[in-house]
Amino acid sequence: MTADWTDWTLDRTHRSSSGEVRWAALGAPDRPPVVLLHGTPFSSYVWRSVARALADRHRVFVWDMPGYGASEKRAGQDVSLAAQARVLTELLDHWGLTGGERAPSVVAHDFGGCVALRAHLLHGAHYSRLALVDPVALAPWGSPTYRLLGEHAEVFERLPPGLHRALVREYVASASGPGLHPAVLDRLVEPWCDGEGQAALYRQMAQNDQRFTDEIQGRYGELDLPVLVCWGAADSWIPPERGRELAALIPRARLRLFEGAGHLVQEDAPAELTAALLGFLGE
Repeated sequence: MTADWTDWTLDRTHRSSSGEVRWAALGAPDRPPVVLLHGTPFSSYVWRSVARALADRHRVFVWDMPGYGASEKRAGQDVSLAAQARVLTELLDHWGLTGGERAPSVVAHDFGGCVALRAHLLHGAHYSRLALVDPVALAPWGSPTYRLLGEHAEVFERLPPGLHRALVREYVASASGPGLHPAVLDRLVEPWCDGEGQAALYRQMAQNDQRFTDEIQGRYGELDLPVLVCWGAADSWIPPERGRELAALIPRARLRLFEGAGHLVQEDAPAELTAALLGFLGE
């Protein structure tokens, strides 16, 4: 796949219950639908290479969650995992992906995994298949850094811009096993580095709580659809052992490990992840 670090634009909008969502669709409308969910502190940008490859065979929907990327960020905004699951359910309805032949496959990374699971288990969202990539799904979760930032959000919101940027850059860089290209790291960090973005980053950290997975963790045995659990074998944010544990809790789940990849498998092993997803979605 050709590296492309700048050309990624979400050209459509939807007014959701948590603010304006920016989204885009790739691939022909008559192809099987796939919805991609990002995690935190990322955006749909992490899916750019995978999305373009999947679009050869699928209609691929990508979106930035409220409070992330190009979507709306504002004071008082509900950007919790519960809110994101409601927004996903709204978007599926907006896109006409509500069941039957139009039930999409869903591929979800990091806390997008919790969002997808909550939408399915609590809001009745229908999927034909579900791929979970290093998901937030089992307690306890959240790296020590993430918990520290969330517990003291009001302090970190007041950091001087240069110090804040350095902190975010170091934090995001730690999500990769082999290390991110500088241009990619810049693109991932940039949305959080103006005044609006700095407040938005700590807002979402403060709102996310383990109770959002506690509410659904006991129901993973109810998942009655094909599930692929993908995990970076060098993930330092959520250890691969959690992938094995999660796959064991889901009746029809398979586990796929990616050697040398960290938490951002999309960046560390894009070709391998794409191949695995194409195989899974085409079964």
